[in-house]
Amino acid sequence: MAKVAIVGSGFIGRAWAITYARAGYEVTLWDKLDGAPEAAISYIGDVLGDLEANDLLNGQAPAEVLARVSSQKRLAEALDGALHVQENAPEQIELKQSLWSEMDEIADPQTILASSTSALLPSKFTEHLKGRDRCLVAHPINPPYLIRAVEVVPSPWTSDDAMEKTRQLMIKAGQQPIMMTGEIDGFIMNRLQGALLEEAFRLVDGGHASAEDVDIGIREGLAARWAFMGPFETIDLNAPAGVRDYAQRYQGMFANMFTQMLTRVNWDGPVMDAVESNRRERLPANKLEERQKWRDRRLMALASHKRQQEAKLGE
Repeated sequence: MAKVAIVGSGFIGRAWAITYARAGYEVTLWDKLDGAPEAAISYIGDVLGDLEANDLLNGQAPAEVLARVSSQKRLAEALDGALHVQENAPEQIELKQSLWSEMDEIADPQTILASSTSALLPSKFTEHLKGRDRCLVAHPINPPYLIRAVEVVPSPWTSDDAMEKTRQLMIKAGQQPIMMTGEIDGFIMNRLQGALLEEAFRLVDGGHASAEDVDIGIREGLAARWAFMGPFETIDLNAPAGVRDYAQRYQGMFANMFTQMLTRVNWDGPVMDAVESNRRERLPANKLEERQKWRDRRLMALASHKRQQEAKLGE
């Protein structure tokens, strides 16, 4: 059984552990914080039952998947024999540089070292490493066991072999890899999400809509299509002759709007009072954790539905 090491067992690490264990990999957790891997394994045990109920364990029993997950006290033991290491440490550059120096020294030269970072460019914490050619970013949307997209991001010195091995691993793990050709701040998903959030704050700040109205626009509007197609396919299907026809029809409208989108709103400024007030009116702060669990159950239902439809339609 091939082994994957999880370095850092918080929210992202434990979610990756489920993803890899479900796919049949032996998963070993390590964390510098005593007790963190054990807490993660306990959490995983609680989640697996819900995944089974939604037919998201590939026909396996929760106990079968959980049996593949273990922990180690020493980093060297966690990395020993691993074909892939998934690092999930805090987004602190000095911490990552130190940790990656240690991992590069310990891990077998053939082991791929991947970071889940959502904000740091891989070149910033791998340039000094002897084995930097096998280092990259594999950034998920959390939790990856429910949301399959993963950005695979190279630094300028990441080898093609490391990228291809990671692509194959992600596919075997049930993920959909986004194979980037170079690093850029925010990668792809956060740049797209950031553009949407910028306009959402701008609309509220300008008094054009409430935070809830913006949420309705996405939740009951655009997201209905985005749950199973991307922006280019969306516009390709939204004009009689396809994507070029759409651009010719509507580019002028978007060009006009773009000039109105060049002023940035400070998210921590007065607009936050309006956004937070609207959100707390709809969801009291003491209900956040309950709603997070609701969100995950809805994601499970959506993931289950998409899998069933894909199997039925042969997509």
